[in-house]
Amino acid sequence: MPQPFEIDLNIDVDATPEEVWEAISTGPGMDSWFLGHIDIEPREGGAVRWTVGGFGQDATVKTWDPPNRIVTTTGEDPDGSRHSFDYSVTPREGGRSNVRYVHSGMLGGDWEAEYEAMGEGDPMYLFKLGQYLGHFKGRFGVSVDVFGPNVPDTDEVMSGFGRALGIDDVSIGDSVTLKPDGLPPIEGEVDARSVHFLGVISDDAIYRFIHGFTGQTMIGHHFFAEGSDQRRLEDDWRAWLERTFAGAAGASG
Repeated sequence: MPQPFEIDLNIDVDATPEEVWEAISTGPGMDSWFLGHIDIEPREGGAVRWTVGGFGQDATVKTWDPPNRIVTTTGEDPDGSRHSFDYSVTPREGGRSNVRYVHSGMLGGDWEAEYEAMGEGDPMYLFKLGQYLGHFKGRFGVSVDVFGPNVPDTDEVMSGFGRALGIDDVSIGDSVTLKPDGLPPIEGEVDARSVHFLGVISDDAIYRFIHGFTGQTMIGHHFFAEGSDQRRLEDDWRAWLERTFAGAAGASG
C-alpha cells in the first residue's frame, strides 16, 4: 500500500531571490546542481521532463510565482507513488536568501528503503544548491551523471571510492588531490560526506560520488569550465566507474 511522506528542509544561500529562481526554475539552472537533465516550461501548468540514465519522469508546474515559489508535481506511478517538489524563496539581508524545500507525496514498492535514502539524499542535494549558488552562480554547468556496477555493500563502495581517488581518510574541509585512474588530477576541498555520498568542490567543478539505495555506483558531477565536453566527460567517468568496481561487482554477484 502506498505510504504518504514529507521532507521539509531549508537553507540560507549566498544569492538574491532572482539568482535562486534561475537555479530552481530553469533547465540550465537545475542541471547545474541537481541530478540528471531537466526541461521546464516556464508557466503554471507547464510541462516538466526529468531524465537521468535511461529513466525519465514527467511532472507539471502547479505553482509559478517568480521569484518566490515554484511547485512541480509528478503523475501517479503504477505502484501509487507520486512526488511534489515545493521551493519557496525568502529574501534575507545582504543579498542573501532562504530556500524552503518541501518534498512530499506517496511512496510505493520498497517505500521504507526509498524514504531512508531520500532522508539522506534530499539534504545533500539542497546543500549542493547552496554550493552552486555560493561558488558558481550566474554560470551554467555541464551535468555528468553516470552509473556503474551494482555493488550491494555500502562500506565496500565508499571505501572503494576513497582508494580509487587516493583519499582514504578525509573529513569535510580537507584540501585534497583526487587521482582518478585515467583522468587528470583534481585539486579541491571535501565539502560533503555521509554514509552514501562523498563530495569535493574545485575551482571549476562540483564532484559527487554516490552509492544509490538500490546498490548502484554513481557519480553526479557538474563542470563549469568553458568548453567542457559533456559526452567525453560522461564516457571517461563511466569507464572509471567500471574499472573501479568491476571486481567488486563480480564478487557481489
